[in-house]
Amino acid sequence: MRAIIVDDEPLLRFHLDKMLAECWPELEIVDKAGDGPSALVAVEQLGAELVFLDIRMPGMSGIEVAQKLNQLAQPPHIVFTTAFDEYAIQAFEQQAIDYLLKPIDEQRLLRTCQRIQQQQTHATVGQDYDLELLVKALDDKPQYLQWIRASKGESVELIAIDCVLAFVAEDKYTTVRSQQGDYVIRTPLKELLGQIQPGQFWQIHRSTLVRVNAIKRVNKNMLGKLTVALVDGSEYPVSRSANHLFKAM
Repeated sequence: MRAIIVDDEPLLRFHLDKMLAECWPELEIVDKAGDGPSALVAVEQLGAELVFLDIRMPGMSGIEVAQKLNQLAQPPHIVFTTAFDEYAIQAFEQQAIDYLLKPIDEQRLLRTCQRIQQQQTHATVGQDYDLELLVKALDDKPQYLQWIRASKGESVELIAIDCVLAFVAEDKYTTVRSQQGDYVIRTPLKELLGQIQPGQFWQIHRSTLVRVNAIKRVNKNMLGKLTVALVDGSEYPVSRSANHLFKAM
């Protein structure tokens, strides 16, 4: 079976390609596209029967790509790869071949591959997606940051927002403290706050954001000043203006 990976993030295309090689060695990845128009051309020219399709892409969205693919005489099977939760997915999960929620879990991908292989022995599965519902769901849902592109030495890596423990502003840079180590980005905290899902992080100081569920304990000294200790052992001071966040603790 021939497949195409479509995602505007090069590292995500690379990682999915690598995972598919382990989950389904016989699957032939004939192309990896970074945008919708390139994906459409690749499907028609290379005759791909399967497309792993990102939903949120600049220019032409994955939904628009799916609409055009469904107009082909022999439309390919489509597996949506998306950062959206069930709010958006429920509109099509009963009819789509499958969906993969980012960051993609290897066991979840394995089940998807096994499901597609089983369906190859049966009649072609219809792909009558309720695209209008999908478009409405995507338009209504705020888009929050799922990945951080950060530097560590000479390399640039993608860090899942769920793995970030704290953001600490330092001069012109912001340190991203994660479970994999410390990285650096240029995005200021004020801009990050507008991109992160509300309630996921607390701003405990003008220079510090901490993940709420990474807080291990809160310490108070004799002067009444608070310090937050995270699960990795790091500690950060709490400004007086942020003390109210911990009144219930």
